[in-house]
This record gives sequence, structure tokens and C-alpha cells, in this order.
Amino acid sequence: MAPRTQTFVNRELSWLEFNQRVLDEALDPDVPLLERLQFLSITASNLDEFFMVRVGGLKLLVESGSGKKDPSGMTPVAQLEAVNERAGMMINDQYACYQAALEPELVNAGIARVLPEQLNERQSLHVEHYFQNEVFPVVTPMAMDPSGNQLPALSNLALCVAVRLKPEEDEQKHRYAVIPVGSGMSRFVAVPSESGYSYMLIEDVIRLFVSRFFPGEPIAEAVPIRITRNADVSARDEFADDFISEMETVLTKRTQGDCVRLEVLAGASRTLITFFQKILRVPDLHVYSIPAPMDLSAYRIIAGMEGFSSLKYEPWPPQSSPDINPQKSMFEQIAQKDILLFHPYESFDPVVRFIKEAAADPNVRAIKQILYRTSSNSPIIAALADAAERGKYVTVVVELKARFDEARNIAWARELERSGVQVIYGIKGLKVHAKICIVVRREHQGLVRYLHFGTGNYNELTARIYSDASLFTRDPDLAVDASAFFNAISGYSQPQNLLKLSMAPINLRSTLLDLIRYETERRKHGHRASIMAKVNSLVDPAIIQALYEAAQAGVKIQLNVRGICCLMPGIEGTSENITVVSIVDRYLEHARIFSFYHGGNEQVFMSSADWMPRNLDRRIELMVPIEDPDCAKRLIAILNAFFKDKAKARRILPDGKYEYVLAANRKKAFRAQESLFQEARQAIQKLRQEAPTVLEPLRPPPVEDPPQTS
Repeated sequence: MAPRTQTFVNRELSWLEFNQRVLDEALDPDVPLLERLQFLSITASNLDEFFMVRVGGLKLLVESGSGKKDPSGMTPVAQLEAVNERAGMMINDQYACYQAALEPELVNAGIARVLPEQLNERQSLHVEHYFQNEVFPVVTPMAMDPSGNQLPALSNLALCVAVRLKPEEDEQKHRYAVIPVGSGMSRFVAVPSESGYSYMLIEDVIRLFVSRFFPGEPIAEAVPIRITRNADVSARDEFADDFISEMETVLTKRTQGDCVRLEVLAGASRTLITFFQKILRVPDLHVYSIPAPMDLSAYRIIAGMEGFSSLKYEPWPPQSSPDINPQKSMFEQIAQKDILLFHPYESFDPVVRFIKEAAADPNVRAIKQILYRTSSNSPIIAALADAAERGKYVTVVVELKARFDEARNIAWARELERSGVQVIYGIKGLKVHAKICIVVRREHQGLVRYLHFGTGNYNELTARIYSDASLFTRDPDLAVDASAFFNAISGYSQPQNLLKLSMAPINLRSTLLDLIRYETERRKHGHRASIMAKVNSLVDPAIIQALYEAAQAGVKIQLNVRGICCLMPGIEGTSENITVVSIVDRYLEHARIFSFYHGGNEQVFMSSADWMPRNLDRRIELMVPIEDPDCAKRLIAILNAFFKDKAKARRILPDGKYEYVLAANRKKAFRAQESLFQEARQAIQKLRQEAPTVLEPLRPPPVEDPPQTS
């Protein structure tokens, strides 16, 4: 048999297979109904971003004439064609899921969409009143220039109703207009019903009364459309004197980017489609006929509405960590030992509390932190501002290039500056993606640095749905490294001789390669060797090649890759010693955890970085060694839990496709996320049961002295 030459999966096609795994959750009858609807909406939102960024980038490559092949051997043209074909199949699967599987069950559960022809008299009056008072005064039709010389100012991803007008005097001269729905208008219009929740889609309401926008003119058709613009636009920060202004320019360009996808409701006339293709300059390849309802991402609102608790997951509230005493200072507890948290099974509150205590503690001299993504009402931002106002030295790196969070981060940067925080707007040519906070505190022995490292963002809201690890420590070597790392960022210099931390783009890749090669050499000499890793994406060719070489030497390699995986496992002679599983469940797997057997002295790490060129070459990232035995043991147990999963785990196949690890009886099989939640709950329950009972007598309140009179 001839040796196999193809050993890399195309990145874009691998991502689409990941999104299909998310769609599988929407199709799984064992998942509660509204959670299935939520998964479906996530696949639609994911696909929107994929077109904006990945397809947009491919389109630019094609237009530039680039014939450069990716590691899988595909040119940009071939990738674009394959992506559009696979995306079209996915859209068909999404609507088959909604129309055949979800919608009938939603109706049976009392959640029903009402079409215009289904309205009864009471509902008709209600909808007409809503249109006349809430819609008609707000929305404004926009005429389209038939010459195509002036491109329409249609917002990215905004739903519009495209209208074709047919004047009576000349039936050959059609006129066109669009009615933008607008993000400030509810997509779902509640209509009276005897039970449950009934709604009309806003585009159906507009189409029902569309003639009121064009009195006296015959309307040939009114059809919902939606455009997706190229958002693969980045700041030229190396040339920008005012980086905030440059980022604001990027945001403007993103709203005006070329159209990379035109979605038109199925049944629209070829005449209307051709017109919008012409004025938007969209080829047939990028036109998608969409069944109703358009924009399934909006259904997250229905999935998340109050009530209908029987149609949702059983609550898994974040548990308190048994390693953290709410009655003691965070600094006192970190001084005693390193503390590892695993969110969202354990609460993110200690991270927020750590920064709040630092802001209020008079012994704290300085706080240094990196913010990549935060919440809209962030208590961490408030604490940092409070610390600066109290006279502490506060330095914050706010990454303005965090895609789709740029506007929020610009606003936070300006607010922090107003409070006296020293704000650094990222680093030229690189994204700062590391997750670190340093608190410098004066104690009896001198200044002590307390550290927090994370695999996820400082966002208390996403910490409830993202699976991430947190480490609190005051290890002196890590403290020295952390300060050197932060000073290098703030001073635009090269960090010198890091003791324990590995940093991208300086030495993180080389450290990983050295660790993989060590296992390879150990196995070549007949010793036991193994690698376990949990990442979101595995794309980097050098890392993949090193893993292939390790596998060929006999190293046992277990990889948990949630999303993109360009490595092909199970190829005879190349990767038969590599297994790759992907888990999609109620929480988004986001932690990056690595373990190398290392001759029995296991080396365990957590990191902000995926194994991708962008993370290792174009971002500032950190990899943190976990040296505390209890913390390291726990991270290894977490890794093992995901490799034991038989309920949600899919095995990645050599061609990039996947299959369930366990084909049948998955409902009763081991489920990693459920097991981790139960462990967190049992740990805190055990602590409470073992806590000594303290009998505290009730005492009468003290008698106050009567007020004195002058």
C-alpha cells in the first residue's frame, strides 16, 4: 500500500465540522427542548461570524490572486468553493432541524409562531395596533439606486424587508426599496393566546402592512433579506499615532465592508435576487436561499425566556470552592497554599473578590492586569477604577483588537483613564491574549506579589457558561516572571530569562516542542511516554508534525480538541497512537490544559493559548506550570474525565469527520461535565458537614446610654 501523503485537514472545513457537532446537540432528543433551540441559535451565530471573518478573509485572498496553498494542499479558490458547498449543506441541516424536529415540539409545548393567515380577529387587531404604534413611526423605507452606482447602506447582519414596486404606468420599470428592521426592535411580537406563548416575527408584521409605507403603489413582492459584510479588517497599529482613533476607523470599515453573503427568503423572485446581487456586487456563489424563519440566531431570545423551566437544563449553580473561606482574606489564603478553581463548576466570585479586596486593602501598593474581554457592567473594571481613585498604582492592558469587543474595550479604556488608571492599548502588531493579574502588597517581610492566572477572560458572566481554570499563587519565581512579563509589555521590551513562565511569541512554541520531543526521545529509548492535552483548536503545523513524530515513536497521545483540528488521528504509520475527542455539552469547553509524563515527573500546565499559529506567533500568551502537587493532580483528573466521557464525546476520524465514542445508551454513560459538577457540589457539602458545630448563645442587645442634652 502506498504511503498516505495527506496528513492535514483544512482549517475551514474542520471548523464547519465543529459547528455540525454543535448542531448535533440541537438534534439530540435527550437534550431539553429549549436547550436544543439554544444550540441551533448558536450554530447560526457561529456561522455568521465564520462568514464575516473566515469567508471574508478567503474572499480577499482570492481577489488578490493568491494561489498559495494551505497545509492541506488547498488553494484559496478551492477552499472558498468547498466552504460554500459545506455551508450550504449545513444551512439545509439547520432548517431541517428547526422545521422537522424543533418547531412541532415547540408548538406542543405551547410556544407557537403565528403566520399572518392564521391570525384570528382578536390577534389581528392586536398586531395592527402594534404595527401602527410601535413599528410604523419608527422604521423608514430606503429607496435603492437602480444603477448600482451608490451602494446601499445596509447594516451588517441586520434583517431587512426588500420591496419590489411595480408602477402601473410602466410595468417594465420596477422600483426597489428596503425596510430595515433595526436592532432596537423586538424580533418576536407577542400575540394574544389562550395558553402558552404565541408570537409573530417582526418581518411578517411588516410584510402584512407593507402597503402602508407605499400608499397607492402596487407591490409586487416583499421579501426578508440579510447581508453579511466582510469583517476581516484589522488596524494598522504599527503606523497609528492615535490607536483608539485607528480602531474606531476599523469599526466603521467593518460596517461598510464588501458583502460576502446575501441571504434571501426562499420563494423570492429571480428578478429581485438579481437586482440585489447587482447593487451589492455578489456572485451566485455567495447567494443563499433561506427557508423561513430567517436568522435562526435570534431564537436565543425564545430559548432564554422566563418560564418553561421543564424545557431547560436542570440548574447547575456554581459551587463555592472548599479551598476558599469566605470569612478570610484572599491574601491570607493564597499565602497558605496555591488555589486552583475550575469554572463554572466552581464560582468565579473569588476572582472578582481578589481584585475588590486589592482595591480596598490599604497595604496593596499596585495592581497590574490584562483585560481582553469583559462584561458590559464589569465589577472588575469598577474595582480597578476604585483602586486608582484610592491612590494605588493601577496599570491595565486593554486589548482594543479583541474582535467584536473593540467598541466596549475602547469605552472601558477611556473610563479607566478618567479614574487615573495607566492604560496601555495593547502591543503593536500583536494581540495581548494572556490572562493575568498581579497584586503587589506590602507585608512585614516586604513587598509580596500575589498572582492570578486564567485560561479564560475576566468576565463574570461568561464564566458561568465557559469551562476555564484559575490559579491563585504567590510563588516567588512566578512572581518574578510575572513582573518581567508585564514590564516587557508596558515598556515594549524583550522579557529576559523567564524562570518558569513560557510566553508567546517568544518561547511558548519552542517550549511545547521541547516537551513533545522529550517524550519522543524517552519512548525511543524504551521508556514510558505520554501526552494529554485539552485545547480549543489544533492548527499549528509544527506542533502537529512533532505530535506525528512522537506517535510514530510510540508515544501515547490523547487530545481533547473542542473545535478546529487539522491533525488526522488514526493514520497507520503516522498517527495510530493519537486519539482525538471533541466534547460539546451545556458548557463551552474553553480551558487549555497540558500534561507530559516526563519520566514519571509529570509536567502539568495551563495556558491562555491554543495550538494555532495566531496564538503562538501573533499573540502575547502565557503558559503556566502547575507545580503544587494537589493542583497538578486535580488538573490531570480533569483531563482524564474528558477522556472517560462516553455521553457527549465524539471521536475525530482521519478525514476530519467524527462519530460518537459510544453509539448507543449514551444517556446513562459517563458524562464529564455532569461528573465535574457533582464533584464540586459534593466537595463543598463534605466541607460543610465536617465543619465543627459552634454553639453561640443569644445575648440581649446592649443598653444604650440616653442621649445627653446641652
